[in-house]
Amino acid sequence: MNRTRIQFLKTFGFSTEIPVRISDINYGGHVGNDSILSILHECRLQWLKQFNYTEMNAAGAGLIMADSAIQYRGEAFYGDVLQASLYADEIETFAFNFYYKLTTVRKEKSIDIAFARTCMVCFDYEHRCKIPIPPALIQK
Repeated sequence: MNRTRIQFLKTFGFSTEIPVRISDINYGGHVGNDSILSILHECRLQWLKQFNYTEMNAAGAGLIMADSAIQYRGEAFYGDVLQASLYADEIETFAFNFYYKLTTVRKEKSIDIAFARTCMVCFDYEHRCKIPIPPALIQK
């Protein structure tokens, strides 16, 4: 069986703390897979915010997710504070990948929660088409 394997080729240039909310918890008592994707979204928005960007206007381009891959590594629970780290790589004409690492610390031990990748396409929401990545965004 083929499984998703996320490999990190760069060091993480951005990191933020994201607390696990009670609404992130599923019937298994841990953070649900849908919530992991939402936590990645929050990490990405915080990265954009530091440059006064949004997903609707990142240096003049909108961003739309083309695909995602998540490798689940451990459980996260209500009360955990996740260290969410991110870097951009594999920059092409219209798209690039964000790589993420979610970890938490329990009993002075770092625990990997998830590794992930999202492919982001630059998008013109007014004309409903992909557009080249703005040079100012590439520089970030």
